[in-house]
Amino acid sequence: MTRAHFDPRTLHRHRAAGIWSTLFLGAIIIAIVALGALLYDIVDESFGLVAIENRIDPASLARDGMPLETLDKAQLVEILTGHISAGLLRRLENDLPFEERDRANVYALVLERVVEPKIVKTWSLTDSLTNRAAIEAEVLAEYPQARLEFHAWINSTFIQSPQSSSPEFAGVRTAILGSLWTIVITIAVAFPIGVGAAIYLEEYASDTLVNRVIQTNINNLAGVPSILYGMLGLAIFVRGLEPLTSGAWLGAGDPTTANGRTVLSAGLTLALLVLPLLIINAQEAIKAVPASLRQASYGLGATRWQTIWHHVLPNALPGILTGTILAISRAIGETAPLVVVGASAFVALDPSGPFSKFTTLPIQIYQWTTRPQDQYRNLAAAAILVLLVLLLSLNAAAILLRNRYRRQG
Repeated sequence: MTRAHFDPRTLHRHRAAGIWSTLFLGAIIIAIVALGALLYDIVDESFGLVAIENRIDPASLARDGMPLETLDKAQLVEILTGHISAGLLRRLENDLPFEERDRANVYALVLERVVEPKIVKTWSLTDSLTNRAAIEAEVLAEYPQARLEFHAWINSTFIQSPQSSSPEFAGVRTAILGSLWTIVITIAVAFPIGVGAAIYLEEYASDTLVNRVIQTNINNLAGVPSILYGMLGLAIFVRGLEPLTSGAWLGAGDPTTANGRTVLSAGLTLALLVLPLLIINAQEAIKAVPASLRQASYGLGATRWQTIWHHVLPNALPGILTGTILAISRAIGETAPLVVVGASAFVALDPSGPFSKFTTLPIQIYQWTTRPQDQYRNLAAAAILVLLVLLLSLNAAAILLRNRYRRQG
């Protein structure tokens, strides 16, 4: 072929490659812009000015010239006793005797039950930074008794507080613990089963009709909608295995309140959900191990299991952990199957074990976004940031573990 024939074809291929490269770069830019817009919207709702009105002015609760925030526990208990009903006082005493409460806990009760601060209006971070004067004028005209302050919806109090019916005191501690319990159970069940199944299918199973059907079903199950796994979990774990998942067989938990709709049922359901994903990724990681490594091991007299344990798995482990990261990312963000299994929209008590009632961060975010008040939209944005930090932390731990094994390999 002459140069005259060769050059036009080369130029055509280069031109086509340039077009596709531009399209791919454009797709990346669009994705980054969309992600940036999403994160901006979340952060914009998580911080901003708020107008707060108190039912009782904290200055009127001062004692001996000392402001409310400096009073000791005994003085705070006296204020609480004098401003709430006897029935509410007995209920608080039954929940936790005042002798066992610290000053910070009693002070929080005084704020919540006596001062009763109420956020009457909120503004986004952008409006707070660009329209401060207009906001101050609006508050002065429409809420003359309110004070205007900058509020970070995500803070230590928000993370450490349980759920509350009042948005001013609502937190995500219960939801965080529920998510952690659920993920721990999910990975503890799905990881060994998924890796074991992948080892069998790649190293032991022969090419038979039964094994081909199993492999095809595993590939298909990876694309099944998550709501179907929720229905499966409801039928098997919540109803079929209720004595086990409620803790009745082991004499643990409270079957009258949990009724099988527990952390254990949720974890097992999510384990079924991520199991096909774990198996497929583990199979691909095992396939990537060179066959020469196996042959060298057999040549030195090692058995099949010794070869798998000492050579195949250590080399495949970084890829297996990559699949685990993807599984964690999917499981921690699931909502539909947990709703079907019985996650509670409002739980004030922290889960104390696998047989406890529970809620999770995605459930809590969904529940807050359905509320009509603006404050719950801000709470949902702050909870999304907490969920992202939790997800990135778990993924970072898995990535560090994967990189460690990769260096050792």
